[in-house]
Amino acid sequence: MSDRLNCLILIQALIRRVEAAGGFAMVLRKGDPTSGAILLQLLDRTGEPPHVLERIPDFSGGYRLESIAAKYSGDAEALAQYLDRRTRSDPDLWLIELDVADGERLAAETFGGG
Repeated sequence: MSDRLNCLILIQALIRRVEAAGGFAMVLRKGDPTSGAILLQLLDRTGEPPHVLERIPDFSGGYRLESIAAKYSGDAEALAQYLDRRTRSDPDLWLIELDVADGERLAAETFGGG
């Protein structure tokens, strides 16, 4: 998909793709519909803490997904505190929860980066 699409359209497309793949997606926090940052919380049915990705600009003028939860691996409380700080400090931030197999691939294909 084009990098010029606004956040709301990209998120709606991702939700449709997740649902078509038999999963669930939920908007936990709505951000700016045009240009808000996007955090994706990918659930793991094994009981592990969620994997969190952020859609960030890259040097080529596009976007890529970057794991931001690696430093919180195994510490669900620290991850929850991080997400709380981010949502309080950035009123434009979107927080989307995905519960689907291969959610990272679906997000990368939808957002055009990965």
